This record gives sequence, structure tokens and C-alpha cells, in this order.
Amino acid sequence: MSPIKKIALHGLALEKDSEKYLTQIIDRLNKEGVEIWLTSLFHSRNTALVGRHKNVAETINADIDCVFSLGGDGTFLESLLWVGESEVPILGINMGRLGFLASIAKEYIKESLYLLFKGEYEIESRSLISLETNLELFNGKTYALNECAILRKDTSAMIMVKCYINDQYLNTYWADGLMVASPTGSTGYSLSCGGPLMMPDSKDFVITPVSPHNLNVRPLIVSDESELKFEIETRNRSFLISLDSRSETIENDVNITVKKAPFYAKLIRIEGINFPDTIRNKLGWGFDKRN
Repeated sequence: MSPIKKIALHGLALEKDSEKYLTQIIDRLNKEGVEIWLTSLFHSRNTALVGRHKNVAETINADIDCVFSLGGDGTFLESLLWVGESEVPILGINMGRLGFLASIAKEYIKESLYLLFKGEYEIESRSLISLETNLELFNGKTYALNECAILRKDTSAMIMVKCYINDQYLNTYWADGLMVASPTGSTGYSLSCGGPLMMPDSKDFVITPVSPHNLNVRPLIVSDESELKFEIETRNRSFLISLDSRSETIENDVNITVKKAPFYAKLIRIEGINFPDTIRNKLGWGFDKRN
């Protein structure tokens, strides 16, 4: 793999007990002769720590080799929005508890960076979900790593969602909402709504209803080559549409199409850290809790 020469750091405001880990990261990068950049958000959130660091970027630089996301899975998703369509790889360093995306615990930063600069890592390509409508939404960043969800607004009555797969009618859902989740997103909101877990390299999406009125309705796995179209009816003529942690209110007469995005999220996986291990630790699989 090509040597890593330029890295951007992104994250939330770091808590006091995490400051030493930022110092550890910067010291290691300086030792490797890496040119360090900060996203403008990270710089503004941590001015007291980073001081007058001169390399601050509003947008992704074309020659950035990778991005370090310092925080949890939510921070990782924010980093992905900053990367956009450039497909610059992201390394997730979790400053809290173990995450699915930010999989490197802060206690293992030193070891993980050693392996990174030894070239003992791989880059995973994760499918993204693309939203197409007849409106200008989400400042043009109409893609999601986890899920695209159509949800009722506030405490209004349930909504009716007609779903079509490749222009063929599938079903009408009466529910609090409906989502299309990627394999990456199958461990998140979709899982909490009864959706199945999928391996990250699966070539599928899952359509998962949110609190459906008809109890015989179940999640459905479809090819990620499918084009999904939705028609929505609500009593108050408005509803929410969300992409990961972002949401906007729109009206009933919007046209909604969901399909796989033409670009990918690139995740850096350090050797020895894999999805089965992460999911076992996160969900407590394989542990005898009877004692």
C-alpha cells in the first residue's frame, strides 16, 4: 500500500480524560513525519488543545491520504459527510465505548497506529444508500451509511407508505415508519426494529418497518441493485425523512427513490480487528451469563 503522508483529524469536543490520547496520536504522527490537518469543526471544538494549528481545512483536500475520526459512531458518520464522494479512507478511533464503526478503543491507539504504519491493515468498501427526490434536501449530501428512514412526525398518526421495487408494487405499510438499511446499518436502528444482522460485505439492503400496524409484516432483504420508490400519505400531510442522524420535514407530495450510491465509504481495518469480534463484544454473544 502507498505510504500515509497526510492525515486529517476530525471529532467532537474531547473530554478531559481523552486529551492525553489526542497527544498520543499527534506525537506518533509527528514521529512518522506525517503532515497533520484538522477539519475546521474539530479545530473550533478543541481550540484550547490544538492552539494555532495552521493546517485547518474547510473541505476535503484531494491529497489527504486518510481521516482519523476521534469519537464514537456518530462522529464517524460526521467524518464521512466531510469526506463525501472522495472515498478517502477513514480510521475510527473510539474515545468512549466500543463501536461498530469506530472500532479502535482508545487504550489500543498506540498498538493500532504501529500496525497502521507497518501496513498491516486493509480498506473495506461499504455500500452507501442514495436518496433521490424532487426537492433540495440535506445540503446536497443525500447519502447515508446506515439507513434512510421515512418516519411519522412527532406524535401524529401512523403513516401509509407504498413501496415499489424496480417499479413493481411490493406492499403498503401502515406504520410509524419504514427504513432502508445497508449491511453496515443492520447493526443500528434496523436491528432495534427487528431487522436482521448482515455481514458488512453483503450485497443487499433490508426494508424494515417501524412499529407496523399489521403484525404479519416483516423485514425484507432485497438486492442492493434494486431501485426502491415510495409514496407516502399522512393525516397532517407532512413527515420526516432521515439519513443516518440527519432529518428533515417534507410534504406528502414528494417523490422518493432510494438506491445504492455510485461511491463507497472506505473504512480502515487494522489487522486483528474484525466484524465477528466486534459484534460478539457489542452484543455479548458467546458469554455464559448464568453465573
